[in-house]
Amino acid sequence: MKQENKVKLIKYAVCFGVEVLIAFLVIWSKGFFTHSAAVNLQILADAFFVSGVLMTLFAGMLFVSGEGALIGIGFVLRNVVLAFLPMGRARHERYADYRARKLSEAKKRENSSIVVTGLSFLSIGVILTVIWYVKFYNV
Repeated sequence: MKQENKVKLIKYAVCFGVEVLIAFLVIWSKGFFTHSAAVNLQILADAFFVSGVLMTLFAGMLFVSGEGALIGIGFVLRNVVLAFLPMGRARHERYADYRARKLSEAKKRENSSIVVTGLSFLSIGVILTVIWYVKFYNV
């Protein structure tokens, strides 16, 4: 197997493991085995939905951060810290220079494994919710 395929497989496995862990924590916190089938299906739907939404939102935050949308927040926080340090204002730079430096240092990362696994868990959660609604909602 090629090295890049191994790396990609490891990324997918780690994302899948994190989502399974989140789903297990949701299932465990709601007491899965102590309820009826309808409630258990609801708990499963919630577990898959929550883990899918969290990972999809995390992938979105990584994308937004990688595009430079959060550079302004870092600039402001850096200047606040420098304002309280002795001789901190001597290291002050303009926002345009700071942004150009940060964008040149930024590495483009591929986050497709996070998006794919997040959306797959999210879709499983939606499917389980629809099944619960069709089978058990009017009971």
